[in-house]
Amino acid sequence: MSATIIAHCDWSIDRKKRWMCVAVRDGAGWTLSAPEPVGDTHDLIRRLRRRAGADGALLIGFDFPIGLPATYGRALGLADFRSFLRSLGDQRFARWFDVAEHRREISIDRPFYPIRPGGTQRQHLFDALGLSGKDLLRLCERATPDRGDACMLFWTLGGNQVGKAALAGWREIILPNLEKLSLWPCDGPLHELMRPGATVVAETYPGDVYGQLGIPRRPVWSKRQQDGRRSVASHLMRWLENRTHVDGSQLQSLISDGFGNGKDGEDRFDATVGLLGMIDVVDGRRGEGVPEADDVKTWEGWILGQQA
Repeated sequence: MSATIIAHCDWSIDRKKRWMCVAVRDGAGWTLSAPEPVGDTHDLIRRLRRRAGADGALLIGFDFPIGLPATYGRALGLADFRSFLRSLGDQRFARWFDVAEHRREISIDRPFYPIRPGGTQRQHLFDALGLSGKDLLRLCERATPDRGDACMLFWTLGGNQVGKAALAGWREIILPNLEKLSLWPCDGPLHELMRPGATVVAETYPGDVYGQLGIPRRPVWSKRQQDGRRSVASHLMRWLENRTHVDGSQLQSLISDGFGNGKDGEDRFDATVGLLGMIDVVDGRRGEGVPEADDVKTWEGWILGQQA
């Protein structure tokens, strides 16, 4: 039997903090399962494909960047993001995954910096690459009315850095499966990619979905605390109540409890929140959000459901 599967993976460089939440198409509706560990990424795609069946469509969301700043991409002299990914096995990019320790090690073919704090500045990155801070932000990472600029991909220090997670995700997920995957939106709109037997990968951002669910920023709450997650549980429950075609019975007690008091509570929370946002896009309740810009489709990618 084949089915449409949506999986959202809350990603981390710490493998113990990788959790996913899965939805299975059941007729005209969806059945949601409780968050589960991502497990060995070596066979993650194969395990999810088995659940979808040979003719089922599989959509997987990851909250790590899937794309490169267009200005940087053009500086590489390559055609697009997929061409770049295919080139990562070339000698030119032999040090791509090695984060530079010293400013003198930064180059256009080794842009991630620094490996540790101490005498490091973002300006070192700008000077070595010959690009500005704005050049190194993808369009989807730039400030919105609800948040400031995200951390640029190549800067690898600080609590909000995403570079090391991207390196892990590309090395473990994207590259080993590249020829089997469709990369949204680079390879086309979602409704065209989600065909029988397809495996589609999309970038997500649970923090953006908070606003879609109506979760307010004030009063301040923390997803790292069970009380904080419990304080916003009503918004997730309201989402389920307003979507009668979604069976979230396996999640209700977990949501009400704030996803438990363990250290993995925030990871299970974000895995679930991200999935809810993905379902709304697949169901057409929310647009994919992709702006009409060639750079987005050739190099930068987009965050699923983030409105341009």
